Amino acid sequence: MARRRQGFSADQKAEIWRQWKTGQSLSDISRALGRVPGTVHNVLSSNGGFVPPARRRSRLALTVVEREEISRGLASGLSLRQIARTLRRSPSTLTREVARNGGASGYRAAPADDSAWKRARRPKPCRLAGNSKLRQFVAKKLQEDWSPAQIAGALPRVFPEEPLMRISHETIYKSLFIQARGVLKRELVKHLRSRRTMRRSKLATTAGQRRGQIKDAVSIRERPAEAEDRAVPGHWEGDLLAGANNSHIATLVERHSRFTMLVKVAGKDSANVVRALTVAARKLPRTLRRSLTWDRGTELAKHRELAMATDFSIYFCEPRKPWQRGTNENTNRLLRQYFPDGTDVSTLSQRELDAVALRLNQRPRKTLGFETPAAKLHQVLR
Repeated sequence: MARRRQGFSADQKAEIWRQWKTGQSLSDISRALGRVPGTVHNVLSSNGGFVPPARRRSRLALTVVEREEISRGLASGLSLRQIARTLRRSPSTLTREVARNGGASGYRAAPADDSAWKRARRPKPCRLAGNSKLRQFVAKKLQEDWSPAQIAGALPRVFPEEPLMRISHETIYKSLFIQARGVLKRELVKHLRSRRTMRRSKLATTAGQRRGQIKDAVSIRERPAEAEDRAVPGHWEGDLLAGANNSHIATLVERHSRFTMLVKVAGKDSANVVRALTVAARKLPRTLRRSLTWDRGTELAKHRELAMATDFSIYFCEPRKPWQRGTNENTNRLLRQYFPDGTDVSTLSQRELDAVALRLNQRPRKTLGFETPAAKLHQVLR
């Protein structure tokens, strides 16, 4: 005999969504409910990870009390018009209610109320579904690796006289993650920088990694104020982006413009990293070589050699505080769209890395007022 699949009750589903909203992982939620993670995932993925809004009855709908009055009235032999007069309802409303729930002889209040509640569950019309021009614009920009926030921010500029050409970034995410809407194709998800298929809670997080010690490292606390407030160009943040087979590329991001450079490195050891960074930095004008902030990775143990060769003042973040290089951390996350986990980046040439950097630098950024990093840096160099 086949084992019957055990579903979740309404209370259990509500608990799943409550814990998901607080940032709990699938494993934690499933462990608390005594279920396997896959069943919890099915509940969450059915709505794309978006917490569904609480359902409410329309103030115009018949209540269960009114349906009981209808049932008792019919049992007493009253006409629908008499019952409607008592309830102060239109006779036609009661006629439709009774006809769709078994007729006068078979009408029962509880089943009729349950049936009405189920019929009321209708998906809210999606703006993209009713506007083909907007839908085509959104799909095209997603294919060009624009984020939903960038698309939403660009619409008022591209279509200033068309108020119907507006949509929020959350609506775009919902149209991607909730496939029941049938608006945007599933394969467009691969163009999102994170490639996630569900919305995660803002409270979800992972622990940082411990990093090594650097001799004679100058703390980020001693970095000049002009670097902190991004007012002056030429202050950079850097890190290594790891790939498969112990492969790495160096990433450099200019704080003022968010301009990104990708540097091919032959190995993670300090000699190779410093050599590659020196070659890349010397291509920059001296006015753009003010400071470089790195994490505590030992790949920059020879930082004094790099400073002497490039005129960079080099600063290091405090241990286990990657947010002190927030611009670079965010950029590395964007780069995962082009270099997913498991990619052997050692097979890529410097020309291929430059092409990816160019594409990233030509994407508008919300933090720049939807201007591109390339245009921002060009203004500085004029």
